[in-house]
Amino acid sequence: MVRPRNRSDFRATDFRRSPLLVFYEVTQACGLVCTHCRACAKLEADPNELSTADSLRLIDQLSNFPDPPMLVLTGGDPLCRTDIYQLIEHATAAGLETSITPSATLLVTREAVRRLRYSGIHRMAISIDGANSETHDSVRGVTGSFARSLEILKDAQQLGLPTQVNTTLTPGNFSQIEELAKLIATFDIVLWSVFFLVPVGRAAFSGRLSAEQCEVAFERLWTQSHRQPYRIKTTEAPHYRRYSLQQERLSPSERKVPAPFRATGINDGKGVLFVGHTGEIYPSGFMPLCCGQFPQQDVVQVYQESPLLKDLRNPNRLEGKCRQCEYRTICGGSRARAYALTENPFAEEPDCAYIPAVLS
Repeated sequence: MVRPRNRSDFRATDFRRSPLLVFYEVTQACGLVCTHCRACAKLEADPNELSTADSLRLIDQLSNFPDPPMLVLTGGDPLCRTDIYQLIEHATAAGLETSITPSATLLVTREAVRRLRYSGIHRMAISIDGANSETHDSVRGVTGSFARSLEILKDAQQLGLPTQVNTTLTPGNFSQIEELAKLIATFDIVLWSVFFLVPVGRAAFSGRLSAEQCEVAFERLWTQSHRQPYRIKTTEAPHYRRYSLQQERLSPSERKVPAPFRATGINDGKGVLFVGHTGEIYPSGFMPLCCGQFPQQDVVQVYQESPLLKDLRNPNRLEGKCRQCEYRTICGGSRARAYALTENPFAEEPDCAYIPAVLS
């Protein structure tokens, strides 16, 4: 068995050889109809999704990275696959720290949560996109989804399965950040992962926060990160690292909150890799630029040698104000959002209000 590495020893320079996170979209089947779904999930599974045998081969290849990544089984709804527990057990045996993001449906029974834990799942992520049922259910497209999410979190807490909460910030729930933070604090979660919307899939028709609203959200999340018992991170908002580092550099008397911050520089294709349900390999689930195909190509080789992925890891390829920004190595802007809005993965971050020092 491969022994998982110490995550505190991970450095950005390792991203040339190994990703920190690999997301495997095991299926696009799902019982929800979420308005911001990246995958445009549907009720029935794609007949061309990777077979059990190919999925096991993929897991084996991931364990061959010089630094084995954390594996996130996502979808769609991973529990729609009948072999999901076999995949989890295989990944665990291969030494991969494995998490899962099931949809809050009736498939996530108490027994299913128990089985996930004993199959070796390291963490389960549940989405909560509003501080009340009205807000959350309108996003998820199914009445009762909010109550189901809370019930699943409660079951996981009682059964000893570590959890995190995922939230996609939109103009519709932007005002509920503090309420959301307090709500999920009632559960013993490890992490709150706050997604900043990238207009892909169904989300192409959803509203996203303005650059100015992003700055306000950063301040409020930063404050909550020092009031709540769990960690808070952002997804597709690397400029939150810039905001956090700015706060760290203030003198103690000026600092809004006292705790330290450490950035990794992770970004689309830089420490992140995504394998789709039929084997396409992408920089992330939010950037539909195919850079390889499994099982025809080795996933380790694709990550290390793809020209696109190499370029995404090179800060000198950035354009506009991102290239001139003093925070470009720890931030770099969302490459997925840049591509979604400009068709150029190296364009400047569209939703960042910061003006680099050389331009101010």
